[in-house]
Amino acid sequence: MSDFIKEMRRFVGHRPLLQAGASVLLEDERGRLLLQRRADCHLWGYHGGAVELDEVVEEAAKRELFEETGLRAESLELFGVFSGPEMHFVYPNGDEVSNIDHVYRCTAWTGTPRPQPGEVEELRFFAWDELPPDEELASMNIPALRAWAAQKQAERQDGVSE
Repeated sequence: MSDFIKEMRRFVGHRPLLQAGASVLLEDERGRLLLQRRADCHLWGYHGGAVELDEVVEEAAKRELFEETGLRAESLELFGVFSGPEMHFVYPNGDEVSNIDHVYRCTAWTGTPRPQPGEVEELRFFAWDELPPDEELASMNIPALRAWAAQKQAERQDGVSE
């Protein structure tokens, strides 16, 4: 948690905060998506977190990816911006956020995946049609994951790639 968020929490307690997020959908050479099992709620999700004060969103996405997986994004492509009621999330400690998540797609990266101790329990690649069921996913990640899976399915049907 950033120092800014910690400071805000001292004022507002667990009440909802509007939070700008930066996230990464990282694909391997086979088009599979790397997901992490979060240590806080034991649910699967993609890599990301809050944008720090004055931080460039794309740089925040790269930073979060590296912190959580040990991987370095060589390039990012904006996949979408996700907001609305489905992006509201309550952390296990009771903190609430309404996320505006800037989600990037990454297919060019370096490094060997390694979970960040204390934050990430496990890292695993999933094909678009083998994603965990919704009840095993962090709820605020579901909209982008559905959009990603739909895009991959359309590419497969069009014969573009898998």
